Amino acid sequence: MTGELPGLATPEEREQALHAAVHGLRETDAMASASVAFLPWQRNSLLGLAALAVVCAVFAPLATLIVVMAVCTFGYIAVMVDRVVLFTRGMARDAILTVDDETARALPDADLPPYTILVPAYGEPEVVGDLIAALNGLEYPRDRMQALLLLEEDDAPTIEAAHAAGIGTAGSEHITIVLVPAADPRTKPKACNYGLHAATGDIVTIYDAEDIPDPLQLRRVVVAFGSLPRSVVCIQAKLAFHNARQNLLTAWFTMDYGLWFGFLLPGLMRSSAPIPLGGTSNHFRRNVLVAIGAWDPYNVTEDADLGVRIAARGYSTAVIDSTTLEEANPDVINWIRQRSRWYKGYLQSWLVHARRPVSLWRKIGPVGFFRFTLILAGTPVIACLNLVFWFITLSWVLGQPALIERIFPAAVYFPALIALVLGNAATVYMNLVACRENDRPDLLIACLTSPAYWLLMAIASAKGCWQLLRNPSYWEKTFHGLGTSEESAS
Repeated sequence: MTGELPGLATPEEREQALHAAVHGLRETDAMASASVAFLPWQRNSLLGLAALAVVCAVFAPLATLIVVMAVCTFGYIAVMVDRVVLFTRGMARDAILTVDDETARALPDADLPPYTILVPAYGEPEVVGDLIAALNGLEYPRDRMQALLLLEEDDAPTIEAAHAAGIGTAGSEHITIVLVPAADPRTKPKACNYGLHAATGDIVTIYDAEDIPDPLQLRRVVVAFGSLPRSVVCIQAKLAFHNARQNLLTAWFTMDYGLWFGFLLPGLMRSSAPIPLGGTSNHFRRNVLVAIGAWDPYNVTEDADLGVRIAARGYSTAVIDSTTLEEANPDVINWIRQRSRWYKGYLQSWLVHARRPVSLWRKIGPVGFFRFTLILAGTPVIACLNLVFWFITLSWVLGQPALIERIFPAAVYFPALIALVLGNAATVYMNLVACRENDRPDLLIACLTSPAYWLLMAIASAKGCWQLLRNPSYWEKTFHGLGTSEESAS
């Protein structure tokens, strides 16, 4: 059922909600919107650097190549060292919030605040039935839980599947279909912004259509918010996959998430650095979410962007030990589509927040600014550069060209060797430790073969960087419903 919702009851309110969903952030703070990928000074600076590099390459080719190799090597080492530091901090027992089952259930229903769940879905009729089962499995009083299924009004198959699954019938009255008007940009954050106008909860969270959240997650978050200072306005739950053993790609993906959500994000929380949120299972204080402009509909990683904006406004994010299961992409092409969008969005977010570098430096501090740059800009750039440096390494192993020897003098060669050997070994080691701590011995082969996964990352990053130049706000759809359950894959 669609019904009449607060804020969306009349055509005028729906038109206003759509306008705000698309243009709200851009009109209130144009500098915070990714509707323009590059400001003139950013574009001109990049073009100037490219022109300078070309001129230097023409008049001093060897020196230019040496400088480029040195800068790239420094970037590799900086990213490697920072990841190890974050991993070490994330290993601490108190790095992640923990609310046990007994404490979560002990909170009386009368003390639970109203909660709104936003579920954006587009072209996903095959997962709607599982979605309803997951939402009905949440242990939260139905009269205090509002679930809004955000469907594009021209997505007839998903709308029909939602009605066929019984949304709005007995037992599912708390789930309501909200039809999002078809308008560009066709992105998840635009749908969430539109749905936010109908939200009644004090706390708002997002679940993807294929998610299976921990049944006690909402209660755990309420308890956590009650014990944390008011400056904590977002709590990010952990993400994992239910089809890790479907094939090697899903095992790699699960390994990747285990390290990121189990250790690196908690390490970021302990370092007071901006936390790039995951695309789902982040829980917000609604009043603050609205006040800071909600999601940017033009940013294809609206979650990472919002995490930085939260920190820049003086607020903070916590990570809680509650897991939402998702579907890992089992198809290589589908995975590259998704990962390239993430890399493009990281660069989008960095470009947006780097528009006011001095202001951001003052707000989040030098360490926070350094980590913001290493994660949002460094992650996709380093992944893309891997293609170049792997080619150089392979060329040296096969033929030892004199040019490679000349562009790697001792001052560059030995740091590059450290980055190659210790950096790769440290990454494999962190993945192994994460899998051990997460009790996933079945991912041992994935950890040991992870360099092949890095190759896929490099391809996706190159694609994302190219798309940033050609079509920055294009949301490349990830198809779901391709996974198998853990039981059927075992």
